[in-house]
Amino acid sequence: MVSIKSGCAALSKLDLEALTAKVLAGERISPEEALALYRLPMNFLGMLADVRKRQAQGKVRSASEKEIVTYIVDRNINYTNICNVYCKFCAFYRTEKNPDSYVLSIEEIDKKLDELSEVGGVQVLLQGGHHPKLGINYYLNLLSHIRQKYPHINVHGFSPPEFVHFSQVFGMPLKEVLFCFREAGLGSIPGGGGEILVDRVRNRIAPLKCNSDQWLNVMRTAHEMGLRSSATMMFGHVETVEERIQHLQRLRDLQDATNGFTAFICWTFQPDNTKLRAEPVGAAEYLRMQALSRIFLDNFVNLQSSWVTQGPQIGQISLKYGANDFGSVMMEENVVSSAGTTFRLSKEDIEQLIRAAGYEPRRRNTWYGLLN
Repeated sequence: MVSIKSGCAALSKLDLEALTAKVLAGERISPEEALALYRLPMNFLGMLADVRKRQAQGKVRSASEKEIVTYIVDRNINYTNICNVYCKFCAFYRTEKNPDSYVLSIEEIDKKLDELSEVGGVQVLLQGGHHPKLGINYYLNLLSHIRQKYPHINVHGFSPPEFVHFSQVFGMPLKEVLFCFREAGLGSIPGGGGEILVDRVRNRIAPLKCNSDQWLNVMRTAHEMGLRSSATMMFGHVETVEERIQHLQRLRDLQDATNGFTAFICWTFQPDNTKLRAEPVGAAEYLRMQALSRIFLDNFVNLQSSWVTQGPQIGQISLKYGANDFGSVMMEENVVSSAGTTFRLSKEDIEQLIRAAGYEPRRRNTWYGLLN
């Protein structure tokens, strides 16, 4: 075992040993204990997260059997870049007056889904800006079309801020919007737009986007209707460490109530071409927060690596810091790349990285069922 160094002045050696034993035993930790863990040496925190990862998987393997690391083949389609919330951290959005603004037609989306089908893709991540003029028929027709023409592809679509926006634009209750989308073909909901679920932070970086209670209410309502979702955190801008932990607490509380989250994904703020003035944090901080998230989110089975923002090598290392999933091949990505980060990996690249880290790669579907 890695030795415990004096990484946390707030705890005595005895207290730290007791907290370590609590983590290793799989017990729930408090926000105050999470802050103490955050201050530990990173390699020791990673070891604790690795233990919690194996506990979360709930599987006993022989010494010769490799742990599985999953990934998915999907495509991220941003159906429009027109948006009227003007988030300070976003380099993707455009107004209707910008010459490079767009709304994709069904024919354009078909071409992208044909390419996804050719490589065996099983999921489309369908998200866009908050377009002030698109009516409900655009979305319902699109969902119905995809379900009929591409029944093998799950639509993992429309983040909570989009649903709050839809409710306002369509003049419909949130639950009715979710019901209509589900009936038309929506299969699951991505956790985008979570940023930090603390309104002090949200009011600084995205004051026109839904607040934290609204984000959580979308997820709670969707879970109660049988729609499952992922959960996310974008950190490393104007928030404090305590506010990151508050974000994790709110996710853990909702998961206790609904068990509707399939996975958690965190990533660091990407600053290029954005209006938000914040010194970005590096890969070490990413690994530290992912490890802490694995330990704190004891009711989440799956944690996804964010190689899209961190790069393939850090993505590989993250498998030792609590991640059990390598994310997606992601044939197309527009939002993060607009902020200056343009990592790309094929499914062969992903499998090689997983094997080199000592794990067995397996493809999965949206709900983490193994394929092939």
